[in-house]
Amino acid sequence: MSIKIRLARGGSKKRPFYKIVAADTRMPRDGRFVEKLGTYNPLLPKDSEERVKMDVERIKYWMAQGAQTTDRVSRFLEAAGVVDKKERNNPKKAVPGKNAQERAESKAAKAAEADAAPAADEASAE
Repeated sequence: MSIKIRLARGGSKKRPFYKIVAADTRMPRDGRFVEKLGTYNPLLPKDSEERVKMDVERIKYWMAQGAQTTDRVSRFLEAAGVVDKKERNNPKKAVPGKNAQERAESKAAKAAEADAAPAADEASAE
C-alpha cells in the first residue's frame, strides 16, 4: 500500500477548503484517507497563520514510512522548513513564439537601417 500526503477538497462551491491527509494512492481525491494531518484555507491572506495548519510530527512520521508528498504539500513543507527546497521543472513559457521572434528581428533590422541612414546622409553632406 503506497501512501501519499495530499490535499482533499472540502467546502462548498467557489469556497474551497482543503484537508491535508495521508491517503492510499488508489483512493479518490476526496475519498477515504488514513489520517488527517492538517488544513489549508486558500481564501485567507497569504501572511495569515490560519491559512496552513499542519501536524509536522505526524507528517515526518509518514514520510519516514515512505509516504510521498504532492507538489503543493511539499511547497507547504518547504515554507515551514521541514524539507529542503527542491529544483522544479520550469518550462520556457515566457519565450515568444517563432512568429513573434521574427517580428522582433525585422523590427530590430528596420531600426538599425534607420540609424544607419542618417549617418550616411551626414557623411555625404560633408
